[in-house]
Amino acid sequence: MILVSIITPSYNCGNYIEKTILSVINQNYKNWELIIVDDCSSDYSVQVITRYLSQDERIKLICLEKNSGAAVARNRGIEEASGRFIAFLDSDDSWHPEKLSKQVDFMLKNDYAFTYTAYHKVNEYGEYLSKVNIPLKTKYNELLKTCVIGCLTAMYDSHKLGKVYFPLIRKRQDFALWLKILKLTPYAYGLNEDLANYTVRSDSISANKLKAAQYNWYLYRNIEKLNIFKSMYYFSHYMIKGIIRSKFPSVAAKFNI
Repeated sequence: MILVSIITPSYNCGNYIEKTILSVINQNYKNWELIIVDDCSSDYSVQVITRYLSQDERIKLICLEKNSGAAVARNRGIEEASGRFIAFLDSDDSWHPEKLSKQVDFMLKNDYAFTYTAYHKVNEYGEYLSKVNIPLKTKYNELLKTCVIGCLTAMYDSHKLGKVYFPLIRKRQDFALWLKILKLTPYAYGLNEDLANYTVRSDSISANKLKAAQYNWYLYRNIEKLNIFKSMYYFSHYMIKGIIRSKFPSVAAKFNI
């Protein structure tokens, strides 16, 4: 059974991270390591995590010396990873028990280097909000229009791609990494099964649409180095699809927008 390295950045998620850890422990795929990188939390996150270190040797904790952001934390986890497959799970999200087994099987059977799955959104109390369907594959130019890959569902094969690291930006670094990977392999392939729970928090960047749009524009211009015309083209797609998802969720779900 192939080892999967799961990278979890943690910052002040004491109210959520136990559920995250338990969702990994409860996977029916057992050959994994969970690398939690705490980014100088000021709450009780580390105390919660520490309780599980002695219970399961597959769980590892790295504490950064100063608050550096999710990209630095995730990259430190990737550095420490020993697994062929590298997966990501944020400290307020969780997986269904069959997530790893189904996704690893999907990758091995089809010889895929980079995959993602469908998931559903829950609120801070764990109540169901909506399912996020996905296209069955995407490529670089399509992903630029809108990010269809949820970070909590992404997995790549380090034997095929090497270890690929997050660009060092504070926000949208997951989107930037997917684009980076899609310069190494033509497609990311989607398993359209709901295998994870994404927590929608009122204090998250994704909850602030204006800031999210600003970071998206920054990514186009400063990370992908697109000229002004290409940036405007892809940004218009991003905005239109965002409006459709917000105002017409049933349409968005039907057409995987």
